[in-house]
Amino acid sequence: MVPLTEPAIRAAFVNLTKGEARRLAVPLDLADRPWADLDFFGWHDLSAPERAYLIAESGSGPVGVALRVARQTGRARRSMCSLCLTTHTGDGVSLMTARKAGPDGRQGNSVGAYICTDLACSLYLRGKKNAGRRIEESITLTEKIERTSANLAGLLRKVVA
Repeated sequence: MVPLTEPAIRAAFVNLTKGEARRLAVPLDLADRPWADLDFFGWHDLSAPERAYLIAESGSGPVGVALRVARQTGRARRSMCSLCLTTHTGDGVSLMTARKAGPDGRQGNSVGAYICTDLACSLYLRGKKNAGRRIEESITLTEKIERTSANLAGLLRKVVA
């Protein structure tokens, strides 16, 4: 992923008003992010942990969605991220919902997906972050990245539909 600037991040959101995008908390360490290893950029609002944000590249530029993280139940379980198919135990995967863009979102409609709680799918795929025991797959890293990108594109399509 190409490095993003604060103005590009704020302009990317499809399910926030301009005022909401202007007020969101953008990470201060953008220059230190491992951009070359990221298929999308995701982070949590440190002042409101139930809020998360995700930005992915598209043919027309970056597309961002604001997410709401569902409260964890605290039960130990094994879960799989619907984007990267990484399995986690405990709270490693969370249900995240995104308000739909446009009139549907203003009516309160949303879409959801189970996603790595820390939004580090790209790093798990590349083995730069460990989620515990991995399911062995016979596909290449490139194929895993393509699958994750396709899963993410599907989620983004649902948000903007």
